[in-house]
Amino acid sequence: MPLNNNQYDSIIRTYEEKQNKNRYLLEERRSYVYQKIDGYKELADSIASISVQQGRKLLSGDETALTELRRLLRELSEAKNGLLLSAGLPADYLEPVYDCPDCRDTGYIDGKKCHCFRQAEISLLYEQSNISQLLEKENFSTLSYDYYQGEDLARFRSAAEASKKFARNKDFDYHNLFFYGTVGTGKSFLSGCIAKEMIENGRSVIYFSAVRLFETLSQISFDHKSKEDLHNMHHDLYQCDLLIIDDLGTELTNNFITTQLFSCLNERHIRRKPTIISTNLSLEELRNRYSDRIFSRIMSNYQIYKLTGPDIRIRKKLNR
Repeated sequence: MPLNNNQYDSIIRTYEEKQNKNRYLLEERRSYVYQKIDGYKELADSIASISVQQGRKLLSGDETALTELRRLLRELSEAKNGLLLSAGLPADYLEPVYDCPDCRDTGYIDGKKCHCFRQAEISLLYEQSNISQLLEKENFSTLSYDYYQGEDLARFRSAAEASKKFARNKDFDYHNLFFYGTVGTGKSFLSGCIAKEMIENGRSVIYFSAVRLFETLSQISFDHKSKEDLHNMHHDLYQCDLLIIDDLGTELTNNFITTQLFSCLNERHIRRKPTIISTNLSLEELRNRYSDRIFSRIMSNYQIYKLTGPDIRIRKKLNR
């Protein structure tokens, strides 16, 4: 996802804070061990002197010095671990502490952004787009069937149960959801419910309105200075645990958008990454508006749920 300089600096500062926090935690642990466990500090201090002694032997031509150094260091390590364990502490108690062991709280692995950095980008963009505030109001705890009757109720109940099952699938088996139907019948609401639950369970979720998604892709695709941003955005769209495209059909459709949409759906299908799409279009309108490939992909690989009934947003306003 493309970030401006202030957003990037904000994320970097969080990594600096993590490093400082964990460095302080390690110092506190070391101080505690040195004070409470007799003999531990002496063992730790002896490592340096033994290394110097064996180094001198190696320089003087003693070919066994390096092997001997390794043996002595191993014995010292075992002795230190034994003291920690005897004090009821884990053997790795004084190992460096990291929030993300993969990148060691640097945000990067071999010059590329770590998965934790990517998630930080997504979370930051969520906060600044007010989606987090929206999901506080639209979640499973506020789900209600009171506005539906008859067939409309049966359809919404079916879609809601499928949404709960989708969000609470611990194994996260690959499948996709497609909500379509009339305006204000709960399609975006159910998508938001799923997004909130999965984010709280540590999943990476990207939630875009179709208009914003394709506007963003268009802006960075035609800017020759944004090649890295485009690569990063495609990576996020294809690799995040869940992609939600809301209000498909509200964008101004053209060949570029059709190509981008198919590429996104196809790549996520290949990678077995779940996607949720909501739209006010009918299935016939969907077929006519997009390519046969897109229509076929959705019909073949998505669970389809039609929602009908009155516009719930209007009814809620009228009942206030």
